[in-house]
Order: sequence, then structure tokens, then C-alpha cells
Amino acid sequence: MKYNPLIHHRRSIRLKDYDYSKAGAYFITICCEDRIHRFGKISGNEMILNQSGTIAYNEWINLAGRFPNFELDVFQIMPNHMHGIIVLSDITVGATLAVAQEEDALNRVTARVAPTISEIVGAYKSIVSNACLQLFKSHDKTMGKLWQRNYYEHIIRDERAYNNISNYIINNPAKWDEDKFHL
Repeated sequence: MKYNPLIHHRRSIRLKDYDYSKAGAYFITICCEDRIHRFGKISGNEMILNQSGTIAYNEWINLAGRFPNFELDVFQIMPNHMHGIIVLSDITVGATLAVAQEEDALNRVTARVAPTISEIVGAYKSIVSNACLQLFKSHDKTMGKLWQRNYYEHIIRDERAYNNISNYIINNPAKWDEDKFHL
């Protein structure tokens, strides 16, 4: 089918003009393509990771070493998706830190030091996809597309919201039968 902007226009779910590199807490959900169970199974209200799930788990932990402003918080790998809270901190520009430059609407060059939520999620999805693809190839299997396009994000604005979301993530395996992602 040929591209038609009237049919194929995708509306962004991101807040317009919000700086997603800004310090704060963000609730992230990333789903597998077609909600295929790629990362393991729930047994006895616990998530049992398979090899792909272990990759997804370890690479989430490794994000803290990849991004200077990323703090590891509550997360959960589920059979066909993952939830996590990304906490971004303010970072100071040091002599050894590379600074990215962007052009704004008036063609002025501005410095942006911190990576955005989408850059962090994109890196995670790419790293996990590549590692899982190698795993599939080592077993002479075809993987197909691992992740669905995009991801869900919610800016956590206060302690009450943080506590509710943290509890949801922690208790997600025990409530798997009620989960909207459970197919």
C-alpha cells in the first residue's frame, strides 16, 4: 500500500514541547511485537526468564553504565513486555563529556548534554534485539521483529504516583491473569 498521509498519520503520544532529557522519573512500558511471549513465563506468580528474558533483564541493568544520567529503579520483565521506571538525574558537563548539539527552530545551535528517554529506550530495544537475534541464529531459528513500534511513557509527578506505579510493577507477575498484555 502506498503512503497516504490521511490514513497513515501517526499522532505522537509524547507531550508537545516537553524536554524528555529533563531530570525526573518516567514510567516506561515496552511491548513485544504482536505481544508474543518472548521472555519466559509466569509460574507460581513469579516471572521465570528464558534466555531472551535474561538478555532483556541484564541489558536493562546495563543501561546505568551506558548513560551518565540514568538511575536504575524498579523494573519487571514480563513474558511479552517490560515495565520500568527510568530516573534521570541532572548531569554536569565535565571536560571529558561529549556534548550533542541541536539546531532549534531559529537555527541557533544549542547544547544538549543528557540523552532523552526515547534515546535510552531506543538503545535498549536495539541492544536487546541484536542479542536476541544472535541467540535465535545460534539455534538456527528465525526471530522476526522483537519489539512493537514505539513505547508507552508516563511522567511520574509525585511520590503517590511513584508508589502506585512501583507497586504495579512489582506485583505485575502475581496479577498476570488480569494483565491487559496477557494473551
